[in-house]
Amino acid sequence: MGFAVLLSPKHKTVLKRIGAVAGVLAVVWLLTCVELYRVMCRPPEQFARVMSRIPEPYPFLVLPFSTLWRHARAGMLDIGDRAPDFALLKLDKTAEVRLSSFAAQERPVVLIFGSYT
Repeated sequence: MGFAVLLSPKHKTVLKRIGAVAGVLAVVWLLTCVELYRVMCRPPEQFARVMSRIPEPYPFLVLPFSTLWRHARAGMLDIGDRAPDFALLKLDKTAEVRLSSFAAQERPVVLIFGSYT
């Protein structure tokens, strides 16, 4: 005896509605994940502008935020590749220092990235 035989027509209708709502929610969740990934691939300023409009806990509780972030920001470098050139202000903000200037001087450079917040 199958499960469907035990359900009344009213219960079947309720189950169909629940299935339809679950399907719509799954599609909305998937589209939201895709759009969030697209936003994460943009420059940090644009990403911050979008994230500032989203209420704080929701993207972290409902969406696979950290997984999407790791993939979106993974980059294209492999071990042994040259670091892309960039410029940073000196601590006293008197001048800008470019990574390529150290390479031109054939000086070794150690880059340490981390969060100190």
